[in-house]
Amino acid sequence: MRFGPAGYPSAGKTPEGSLEYTRNLGLDALEVEFVRGARIRPERAQEIGAKAKELDIRLSCHAPYFISFNSETMETREKSIEWVVSTARAAHSLGAYIIVIHAAAYGKSPETALPNVVDGLRKCKDILDDEGIKDVTLGVETMGKTGQFGTLDEIGKVMDQVDGVHPVLDVAHVHARGHGYLKTEADMQGLIDQFFPLAGKIAHFHISCIKYGDKGEISHLPLESKDPDLQLLANVLEDSKQECNFICESPLIEKDAVVFRDMFPAYRRNRRQISNLYVLGLSQSVIARGRACWV
Repeated sequence: MRFGPAGYPSAGKTPEGSLEYTRNLGLDALEVEFVRGARIRPERAQEIGAKAKELDIRLSCHAPYFISFNSETMETREKSIEWVVSTARAAHSLGAYIIVIHAAAYGKSPETALPNVVDGLRKCKDILDDEGIKDVTLGVETMGKTGQFGTLDEIGKVMDQVDGVHPVLDVAHVHARGHGYLKTEADMQGLIDQFFPLAGKIAHFHISCIKYGDKGEISHLPLESKDPDLQLLANVLEDSKQECNFICESPLIEKDAVVFRDMFPAYRRNRRQISNLYVLGLSQSVIARGRACWV
């Protein structure tokens, strides 16, 4: 199992510095946030990727939020293909194994969401295959709002029709979409039982707590809010043989990545090793939320 933040912790100042900082916290994963576009030179991406490899940090990437394969406009659907492909190219240069995609909203035509997502991702996969980029998984994220495409059932149907696709399980999103239903270990076990058969070699998770309402997700919250209580998830996974990658999307990206890691006795570090988190500059990172996308 690996644990890390969503984005470069700002205490690191540079991508390489953030990777060093992340590793010094005992974390070994990081998601590069290309949420406003994958604007990075291949050479620069290779430099950052080499540093991550040196530090044994597993990289993933988040694709732009603008993607909408079910948009009413053909222009947006075509640009969505470009946004996915450009993120996958950057991920390939970084050595990242997966990109995370918000695939679509239902909009005015929920019935077209699945076929449009399938069509869009199939075109992305064809382009990437033609370019020889076959080492980057297209990860479709489970979404937290009831008006968004992205249940595990829906993603499974995409997988049936497009190779190289797997779900990214955002536990808080599923909790919010289900109006707070993850209340017991049995609830978490049921979710994992649905997810793992679809997950592939590495099960990619987003973890946080969440504020929600009638329409689902409102905002991500720190783990201390315990909604859902992620200790329940850790208890369910404690003896699992499935390889897992946990990316923390709470407002306290690296602090809560450490908190979640330490919910697993096998991965918990000596408390003395992490007692100086804020002294190391975490408080600065929290203020900035730490989701900078330096290149």
